[in-house]
Amino acid sequence: MIQITLPDGRVRDFAEPLSGADLARSIAPSLRKKAAAMAVDGTVCDLTAPLTRDARVEILTRDDPRVLPLIRHGCAHVLAEAVQALFPGTQATIGPVIEHGFYYDFAAERPFTAEDLPKIEKKMREIIARNAPIRREEWTRDEARAFFGARAAGYKVALLDAIPGDQPIGIYRQGDWLDLCRGPHLDATGQIGPAFRLTRVAGAYWRGDAGNEMLSRIYGVAFATQADLDAHTTMLAEAERRDHRRLGREMDLYHFEEQAPGAVFWHPKGWQMFQTLIGYMRARQAAAGYEEVNTPDIMDRALWETSGHWQNYRENMFLTKTGDDRDFALKPMNCPGHMMLYRHGVRSYRDLPMKIAEFGKVHRYEPSGALHGLMRVRSFTQDDAHIFCTPDQLTAECVKVNDLILSIYRDFGFEDIRIKLSTRPRNRIGSDAVWDRSEDALRAALEAAGQPYTIFEGEGAFYGPKLEYVLRDAIGRDWQCGTLQVDFNLPERFDACYVAPGGDREVPVLLHRAMFGSLERFTGILIEHFAGHLPLWLAPVQAVVATITAEADAWAGEVAAALTVAGLRVRTDLRNETIAYKIREHSVEKVPLVLVLGAREAETCTVSLRRLGETDSRSLSLAEAVALMRDEAASPLMSGQARRAPEPA
Repeated sequence: MIQITLPDGRVRDFAEPLSGADLARSIAPSLRKKAAAMAVDGTVCDLTAPLTRDARVEILTRDDPRVLPLIRHGCAHVLAEAVQALFPGTQATIGPVIEHGFYYDFAAERPFTAEDLPKIEKKMREIIARNAPIRREEWTRDEARAFFGARAAGYKVALLDAIPGDQPIGIYRQGDWLDLCRGPHLDATGQIGPAFRLTRVAGAYWRGDAGNEMLSRIYGVAFATQADLDAHTTMLAEAERRDHRRLGREMDLYHFEEQAPGAVFWHPKGWQMFQTLIGYMRARQAAAGYEEVNTPDIMDRALWETSGHWQNYRENMFLTKTGDDRDFALKPMNCPGHMMLYRHGVRSYRDLPMKIAEFGKVHRYEPSGALHGLMRVRSFTQDDAHIFCTPDQLTAECVKVNDLILSIYRDFGFEDIRIKLSTRPRNRIGSDAVWDRSEDALRAALEAAGQPYTIFEGEGAFYGPKLEYVLRDAIGRDWQCGTLQVDFNLPERFDACYVAPGGDREVPVLLHRAMFGSLERFTGILIEHFAGHLPLWLAPVQAVVATITAEADAWAGEVAAALTVAGLRVRTDLRNETIAYKIREHSVEKVPLVLVLGAREAETCTVSLRRLGETDSRSLSLAEAVALMRDEAASPLMSGQARRAPEPA
């Protein structure tokens, strides 16, 4: 007897094993028609999967959010079938689900181009319209190897050989086409629906290894409804309008050079913005009890061996050997340097918690193809800090960091913040008992703070679990920024200790903490979040005083001087150009305020204030303008007001 518990709590008894499709049909014929998959004790499965034991089962229809990954996975399989039908001899390799969609990598006679996509997409829609059932089969390894080997599908054979011996070999068939896959999948191709679109092509190395063959990758997006697809398309258009790489050029903030790939050349205005961020963070950290330090950029191999980076992170490090045959590395992280600072002298429990912070420049090797403006670089500055504390202080310190991070994000207008708890990865240092303590400490801190969170299994750092703070920007995109990591391992590896009340030597707990994360990346996020319309306190040039006629030049100098004395960052524009030209140019540069001065303003000692994005102007006395702008330009440190991003245009 098999007992199946339904979502409403009802229990149904079955004398023999049955499939999810059978269960749906037994509940209601109409449910069977709408059923797309099922969840067995919370795990999404095919409807054809057998129910052989007592379980809690939920039949899932196509509009359930848990079915969306199956829609996208189905698109990947349909894409592969369409490509192989249109381009005989093409080998399909892998085709996973990704954020918003899917891709599939192919070994083709020639790389695919954007011109191929409409034809492939048309074929995909034909396959979906056939509404062929999707069925799972289990083959023996020998059967699968013989099948793919006979078709010269060497990549599938390689994938087959990588499947552990204790796992079944899953084959998914849709009509006459089939693929090696562990699933799950929808019940039929028709359930994929029409809300998908192929977006672009790219090159990709087999298994992501630059030493392997180059494959041709086709990307697509897919959603449950056309409305969702349309909304995503609109968001992409808005994201392109906000692209920090284009805005960075227009605002004259920074640029990159091939001679230093992944390293930023900051222009004066960009550096001003960068330093404003550092000044803000420096003040927030000082108020929270952190002391600022600085450690060397390059250190001996022995340090990185002690920390574990040499063994676990070396492929991401920049290395060099000096003339005296010593190996050095540019620091990819600040923590080993901070360990050396902690060890310099005897520490007592009375010294803890010890909080040290550094705006440390770190260097990490990223493949050239992964570099992306300010968002993905090789050289960047972290607002890094480390807290050395006793085990008894651990939860309270985690709560303080959490509260500080959330408060800082609110100052920049980020209210929708998700927290991820990333647990122990496969490659790690330290015992399971130590990892248990670390993960439990972070859970306790979140529960003490009353914060909801999501667990991401296996995504922690090699030395400890971490909290990741994910910001949702003005157009709904998520950005992972701040982190908090609990580390029992590094202090032990560096033989760090403190003198406990009884006189014994104890090992402190180490908290790794970053709030902006990479300042370069956070700058890029802010540019896109605000679409370049930065809040006045953050804008590198807060106002331009622009003249209509040379008769106003002297008055412009007085206005600029008064604004400068008030602490505002201001420039004058006295060029012999029309005022319309000047306003248009400063609008492209995203200057928040333009003070227009003509003969009338010079005569009456007034200014005409015009805001970025507005067509109307406002006439003010100089004193009124200075007071208004000074109040508006006050940083959140002074005003306590969150800055909100403008709505998408």
